[in-house]
Amino acid sequence: MTEKTFTEKLITVQCDLKAPKGQRNDFGKYNYRSAEDIVNAVKPLNKEQGLLLTLSDKMILIGDRYYVEATATITDGETSQNYTAYAREAVAKKGMDESQITGTASSYARKYALNGLYLIDDTKDADTNEYKQQENNVKKINKKQKEELERNFSKIADLRKISAKSVEATYLSLIHFNGKIEDLDTDSHYLLLEKTEEKISNIEKEKQQQPQNNDFDWGN
Repeated sequence: MTEKTFTEKLITVQCDLKAPKGQRNDFGKYNYRSAEDIVNAVKPLNKEQGLLLTLSDKMILIGDRYYVEATATITDGETSQNYTAYAREAVAKKGMDESQITGTASSYARKYALNGLYLIDDTKDADTNEYKQQENNVKKINKKQKEELERNFSKIADLRKISAKSVEATYLSLIHFNGKIEDLDTDSHYLLLEKTEEKISNIEKEKQQQPQNNDFDWGN
C-alpha cells in the first residue's frame, strides 16, 4: 500500500475532526469550543497520521495597540504547513489584569489559527461574536485608508496573477474579519497595510531571483 502524502494525511484529519464545544458561558447561555478543545480532539487523529502539531505566539505592536500573532504548524517530519492568525488585546476592563487580557487574546489567536489550519468554521459562534463585539467602538478607517489597502491587494494580485478579491479575502481572514473593508478599524488597517507591503516587497525580491515562480504563499 502506497504511503499517504502529507496533503492526504492533513485532509484525512480535517475530514475526521469533530471538535466539541466543551466550554459553557453560563451568563450568555451558550456552548463554545476553545483552542484546548480543538487540540484535545485533534491529538489522536494527528497521531494516527503521524503528524505533529505545534502552537506558538508572539506580541506585536500595531499603532498603539498590541496584537497576539499565533501560528499553528503541522508537520510529518518532512513537509509542514502553517496558518497564522491575529487577535487584538482588548481594552482593559475592571477586574481584569494585564495577564488576563493577554491570555484571552492569545487563546483567541490560537483558536483562529487552529480554525484556519483544520478548516473549522467558527464565524457564527456566539463566543467568537462576543469577542468581536468588545471592539465595536473603535474608530473605523477612512476612504484614503480603504484605498491604500485596495491598492496593495491589487498589487499582490497583479504580481501573483490572481484576483484581487481572493487576496482581499485571504488577508481579511488572516485577522478573522468577515465584514467589508470599509468596516475595518484603524488598528486592523495598520496591521494589514504592514503585512501587504511586506508581502509585496517579498514577492518582488522573489521575482528578481526566480522570475518564473508564480506560487502564492503567505510566508515572510
